[in-house]
Amino acid sequence: MSAYSGFAEVYDKFMDNVPYDEWTAYLVGLLKENGIEGGLVADLGCGTGNVTAGLKAAGYDMIGIDSSAEMLQVAAEKDSEDILYLCQDMRELDLYGTVGAFVCICDGMNYILEKEDLVKVFKLVNNYLDTGGIFIFDLNTVYKYENILGERTIAENRENMSFIWDNYYDVSERINEYDLTIYLEDSEDEQRRFLRFDEIHYQKGYTIEEIKEALEEAGMEFIAVYDAFSKDLPKEDSERLYFIAGEKYQEGKTYR
Repeated sequence: MSAYSGFAEVYDKFMDNVPYDEWTAYLVGLLKENGIEGGLVADLGCGTGNVTAGLKAAGYDMIGIDSSAEMLQVAAEKDSEDILYLCQDMRELDLYGTVGAFVCICDGMNYILEKEDLVKVFKLVNNYLDTGGIFIFDLNTVYKYENILGERTIAENRENMSFIWDNYYDVSERINEYDLTIYLEDSEDEQRRFLRFDEIHYQKGYTIEEIKEALEEAGMEFIAVYDAFSKDLPKEDSERLYFIAGEKYQEGKTYR
């Protein structure tokens, strides 16, 4: 089963504690501080489109990109007027022209498990950015996997749905395996039987230096890294970091 194929239907219900408005406001502040006041912005790993819609409301023209058709279907069923949703793997990004900025939050980049693929994504982002464009993305930290998530089971039970989320962290590879089991009440079953969905997700923890090296190899400019939702420098116990990278000129690139 592909990632989020079963979870898509209930994703927003289980994520109702996420302060998307605050996350979007922080993101808008970073965009504007780096010269992106408006125009076209692409949201990589957009999921069900909560941040995409928030950036649209803030005045940006939005493209939402995700590899899960099921998540995109949920996004499209919302009030998504004038938002273009594309089903693409970010490692195979293919746009018709350049955009002013890319964003990727909610640890979408942690799903890239190999440095070679990380560099590939950065190269593609650089290729589709306008002159002076930027890429803002967040990452779960190695500290979070080692001390917060790793080897921990998280469960939540609600009236008509529940989930069990087992974490297994490989210290040597810095890869966290998420074994997710979802139980969802079958609305068409009078006996209130539950449907079961099982998914396995993998995320990798990267150091700041590894991200800087990958950006340099991809030809992008490292601009800043912050402890999430602040302008503070990263701490030893930071759980999430925000990176800002800039576009660099490429010979032979066509800018719109």
